[in-house]
Amino acid sequence: MITIIHLTIDLAPITKKNHQRIIRIGGVPRIIQSKEYLAYERQAISQIKQRYAVETIISPVNVAAVFYMPTRRRVDLVNLQEALLDILVRAEVLEDDNSRIVVSMDGSRVSYDKHHPRTEVSITGGGEI
Repeated sequence: MITIIHLTIDLAPITKKNHQRIIRIGGVPRIIQSKEYLAYERQAISQIKQRYAVETIISPVNVAAVFYMPTRRRVDLVNLQEALLDILVRAEVLEDDNSRIVVSMDGSRVSYDKHHPRTEVSITGGGEI
């Protein structure tokens, strides 16, 4: 495997699924992301764009992330991964998060760091992918 990029998002990771709100548009209920999640996404994208000059990845890669949470509360790894992939696409690190580009997420896990919550991401390609 060849490391394409290693990046860190210095924010306490949050999920999209657990940060939603219901609004009514023309009397029809709609589910949208919470203000908290939207602020997190905006800050994460800003950090990535300011810190890392990356050409958009269009080839098959593995995205491994360690999510350092500020508490030991249980959280779904899959929901954290979903939010991360959407952020990487919006930050133009990945062209898309479909299975032809993100072929695996091997090595991802949740950890604990009360004093420095963050997400550390390694994107690798080549080799057997």
